[in-house]
Amino acid sequence: MNRPSPTAVERVDHGHRYDLLVGAEHAGRTEYRDRGVQRVFHHTEVDAAFAGQGLAPLLVGEALADVRRSGMRIVPVCPYVAAYLERHREFDDITDPVTPEVLRWLDAELA
Repeated sequence: MNRPSPTAVERVDHGHRYDLLVGAEHAGRTEYRDRGVQRVFHHTEVDAAFAGQGLAPLLVGEALADVRRSGMRIVPVCPYVAAYLERHREFDDITDPVTPEVLRWLDAELA
C-alpha cells in the first residue's frame, strides 16, 4: 500500500465527523452522531483522488481510537465501520449493536 504522507485525522465536533487530511488536502471523512455515550457512525468515504491508498482503514482506525480515548462507545451503522470492526476485534469491548431503536433515532437526527 502506498500511503501518501503526511496524513492526519481530525475530529470536527461541530460537523459530527472525523476528517482525513493528506497534507493540506481534505481526503475523506467518517460521519457520526452522538447518542449519550454512544458515537453512532453512519457514513465513511474517501475522495476518489485518494482511493486505493489505504486511507480508509487509517481514517476509521484513528476515529475509533479517539472514541476509546473519549470514554465513549461505538455503534457501527456505517457498513465500512462495521467491516473494519470485524477485522479489528480490539474494539469489541466498546462496540454496541445496531438496533432498530438506534436506526430510528439516527433517521430522526439526520432528517
